[in-house]
Amino acid sequence: MPVSTASQSYDVAIIGAGPTGLFSVFELGLLGLKAVVLDVLDKPGGQCAELYPEKPIYDIPSWPVISGQELTDKLLEQIAPFGADLKLGRQVKSFERRADGRFQLTTDRNDTIDAAAVFIAAGAGSFTPRKPKLEGLDSFEGKSVFYAVRDRASFAGKDIVVAGGGDSALDWANDLSEIAQTITLVHRSDRFRAAPASVEKFRALVAEGKARFVEGDLASLTGTGGKLQAIALKTKAGIETLAADRLLAFYGLNIELGPIAEWGLDLADGKQIKVDTEKFQTSTPGVFAVGDINWYPGKLKLILSGFHEAALASQEAFRVARPDEKLRFQYTTSSSELQQRLNVNATKKVA
Repeated sequence: MPVSTASQSYDVAIIGAGPTGLFSVFELGLLGLKAVVLDVLDKPGGQCAELYPEKPIYDIPSWPVISGQELTDKLLEQIAPFGADLKLGRQVKSFERRADGRFQLTTDRNDTIDAAAVFIAAGAGSFTPRKPKLEGLDSFEGKSVFYAVRDRASFAGKDIVVAGGGDSALDWANDLSEIAQTITLVHRSDRFRAAPASVEKFRALVAEGKARFVEGDLASLTGTGGKLQAIALKTKAGIETLAADRLLAFYGLNIELGPIAEWGLDLADGKQIKVDTEKFQTSTPGVFAVGDINWYPGKLKLILSGFHEAALASQEAFRVARPDEKLRFQYTTSSSELQQRLNVNATKKVA
C-alpha cells in the first residue's frame, strides 16, 4: 500500500470509474482538461463490469446490443488519447476546498489529489450484494456460489439454481438455460419484479421443459471444499432437495453513499445528490454530480442520461479550471484541434 502523501495535481478529479465517469474523461479531454479517476473497485467499469459484465445492454446509442464489459472496454479505448490516471482499489475518504479555491481529496491509500473541480460519478454509491442467510455460505462464495456472472462459459453443463425474482434473476435464468445441464429458478412467489418480456420467456422455457420454477426459499447448502453438491429448498409442501453445483443469488444490493454523505452536499432522500440541470453542479460550486448518483426533476437512471450530464458538466468545469480562457464550442467532425487531441487522421474516411 502506498504511503506517500505527495500531492498530485489535475484539472478535474472524477470519483467513480463506471461508464459515466469514464465518458467524463472523454468530454473533459476534448476541452483539454486533465483528469484523474478514482474508484473503490479494483477495475474500471463500475456496476457494468462488477455486477453484469456479460449481461446484454440494449439502450446504448448505435449498439443494438453490448455487454457491460464490452461497453467498458470501448469507453477505455475512446478515452485512451487523453491519458487519464486511473487510481483503482481506493476510496475517497474526504475532500475540502483550499484557500486558493481548489479542492484537496484524500483516499484510504494515502493519495492526496489536488483538483480545480470534482466530478462525483459514483453510480448508486458503495454497493454490496444482499446475501441469503445460510449457514456456511462463505465457504462456497466465489467457488460455487456467486452474486454476478463474470464468466458465462464457466456455467456450461452445470446444474444451476438461480434465486431471486427480479430482472437479474430472470435474465440469467433465461440466458443460462442455453448452456446449463439444468436450470431452476427459486422465488418466494410466482409473481416477479422483472420485465414482462423476460417473465414471458421464462414461463415458455418452463412449459417446454427447458427450465424449472420452484416457489419457495433457500434453506441450506450441502457440499465440501467449497464445491456445492445440493441445495435444500423450503416450500409449502416441505423441504425439497435439489442436486446443484452452482447457486446464483440475486437478492439485490445494499447501497450506501458512504463518505459522500458526510461532505455537506445537498441530498435528496439522503441517497442522491441534488444538482441543477444547466451545469449538473451540486450545492458546492466546482463540485458536479453525474450519472445515477444525482437527482433533479425528471431524472432517468440511464447510462445515456449520464453521458449527456457529463457533457454539460464538462463545459462548466472548463470555466472553473481555466477562468482566464475562453470556452469555444467545437465539433469533432470539423475541428482540427479536437482531432489532434484524439490522435485521429482528419483525412481518414469512415468506411
